[in-house]
Amino acid sequence: MKKELLMGTALVSTLGAASVAEAVTATMSGNHQTGLEFDSPTNGTDTNAQTTDNNFTVSLSETTDGGMTISSSFKLLDEDGSAGDMDAGFTLAFTDGSKLDVLNAGNASGSHAVSIPGSAGAEGVDTTSTNAAQTGLDFATDSTKQGFEYHTASDFLADGLKMSFSASTDSGANPLATYRVDSHLAFGATYVTDLGDSSVTVGLGLSEVDGSKDGTAVANDTNGYHIGLSAVTGDLTVAAGYADGDVAGAGLATANEYTGDVTKIGVKYVSGDLTFNVGFAEGSVKDNTIGSSGGADDSKEVTSGSVSYAVAAGVTAMIGYTSMEATDEGSATDDGSAWYIGANMAF
Repeated sequence: MKKELLMGTALVSTLGAASVAEAVTATMSGNHQTGLEFDSPTNGTDTNAQTTDNNFTVSLSETTDGGMTISSSFKLLDEDGSAGDMDAGFTLAFTDGSKLDVLNAGNASGSHAVSIPGSAGAEGVDTTSTNAAQTGLDFATDSTKQGFEYHTASDFLADGLKMSFSASTDSGANPLATYRVDSHLAFGATYVTDLGDSSVTVGLGLSEVDGSKDGTAVANDTNGYHIGLSAVTGDLTVAAGYADGDVAGAGLATANEYTGDVTKIGVKYVSGDLTFNVGFAEGSVKDNTIGSSGGADDSKEVTSGSVSYAVAAGVTAMIGYTSMEATDEGSATDDGSAWYIGANMAF
C-alpha cells in the first residue's frame, strides 16, 4: 500500500510538473479608478456621487513551433457582481506581422477610428433615453459574434499604411419583434507619415450591416463611414474627425432608426508630469420609428477638458469638466455640466 501511495504521489508530481512546463503564458493587468462626480443639470437639482471603474484582465498567449502566436483574454467579475468579459475570441499573430481575430472579432471600421482628445475624467451629463444623438466616430460599426477581422502587417502596400477587413455571419436565429444584427462587412485603414516635425496619422473606415426584424422592415440598415486626422508635434497633439451614417435598432427596445453625423476636435498637451486635454464633440441625428420617414432632430454639443498629474508610476490624479447642450425631438433638454476629481491606479 505504501509503495502504491509513493507511486501515485510521484505520478501526480510528474503530471503537475509537465502541466506547468507546457502551460500557456498568462499575464495580468487592470486598473482601479475612483473619484467624486458633481452633476449640475440646468433644470434639476445638483447631485454628487462616488464613481468607480475596476478592471482585472487575464491575457493568455503561446507561440507555436512555426512562430505563430495564439492569444486570448478575459476579464474577471467586478466586486459589485457585474458580468465580466467572458466572450473574447482568439487572435492569431503570424510571422509576417499580420494577424487574424476570430470569434467576436468586432468591426474593422471601428478599429481605425482616430482617437480625439477630450476629458480624461469620469464625469458626464445624462440625457433623456430618447435622445439618439451620438458623439463617437464609430457609432455605425455593429457586428455579430460569428465573425473575424484580418489585420495586415505594417507598411502594407506603402510605408506607414496598415489595413484591416472584417466580416460576420448570421447566428441563424429567427427574426424578432425588435431589430437585430445578422451580418456585416467592414474595411478600415490607418496611414502614418512624417510632415516636417510632426507625425501625422489618418484613419478611416467603411461599414455595411444587414439586420432583420419580424414585421415592419427598416428603411435603412446600419451603415456608415468615418475619417479622422491626428498630428503630434513634440508634446502637442491636435486631432479632428467626422463620421456619418445610418443606424437601425436604436433607442428604447431597439425600435428606432436614425440618420446622423458627428464632428469632433481635440487637443492634448503634455508638460512633464502634467497632461492637459480639451475636446469638443457635436452630434446630430434625425430619428424615426422603424419603417417610417421624416422624424425630428436630436443633438448633443459636448465641451470637455481635464488636467491629469502623474503622482507615481501607474498612479494618476485627475480633474475633469464637461458641459453639454442637448435637444430631443427639436426641444432643448438635459443641458448641464459636471465635474470630476479622482485618481487611477493601473498595473
